[in-house]
Amino acid sequence: MTEKIAGVTIPDTALVREATELVRAAATPLLFDHSRRVFLFGTLKGEYRGLKADPELLYVGAMFHDLGLTERYRRTDQRFEVDGADLARDFLLDHGRSKADAHAVWLGIALHTTPGIPNHLGPETALVSLGVETDVLGMDLTDVSTEQIKAVTDAHPRPNFKKGILQAFNDGMKERPDTTFGTMNDDVLAHFVPGFVREDFVEIIQGSDWPE
Repeated sequence: MTEKIAGVTIPDTALVREATELVRAAATPLLFDHSRRVFLFGTLKGEYRGLKADPELLYVGAMFHDLGLTERYRRTDQRFEVDGADLARDFLLDHGRSKADAHAVWLGIALHTTPGIPNHLGPETALVSLGVETDVLGMDLTDVSTEQIKAVTDAHPRPNFKKGILQAFNDGMKERPDTTFGTMNDDVLAHFVPGFVREDFVEIIQGSDWPE
C-alpha cells in the first residue's frame, strides 16, 4: 500500500522496502525517525526550490546518511559520513542501480555535514543536506508550511530530539576523534568529551616539516 506523508509519496518499491528494513534493524528509533524526516523535508525543500530528485535515490541517501553512527555499522578509521556513504553505494549497486546513481548518493551522504558544497551538485546529492539542515539545525523552516511540518512530525515525532541527536553524534564519533578534524563534528567532541583537544589548522601549517 502506497504511503503518503505531507503530500510526499514514499516510493513503494522492493529497493525502498529493503532499505527501510535495513535501517530499522540497525538504527535507534530516534535515528530512524530522523532519517525518514530527512527524506520528507528534503523532498519538500526540493519542491519549494524547483529541484526534483529520483525518489529511490533520495530515499536511500536520507535513510543511510547516519548509519555510520550506529553500533552495527560504525567504524573507527574514517568519518562517520563515509561509513554510511559506502554502505549506500554498495546497497544501490547490489540492487542494480548504476555507478553514476550510486556515486550521487555517496556524495550526498559523504557531504551532508559539509555546508556550501552539496547545493552546487545534483538534486540527489543536494537534497540530503537540505533535509538534514532542516531537521537538525532548523534552517529555512519557512520553506516548509506549518501544515507540512505537522504532518511530518506527526508521522515521525521528534521528542527530546536535540539532546538525543547530540548524544548519537557523540557515541558515533568518540572512538575516532581524529576523523573529526576540519569538520563541525569536532564541536560535538569538544562539548562532550573531557580532555578532547581540537587540531589547529594554523598550528599544523606553522609546525610542518617545511623550513620556511
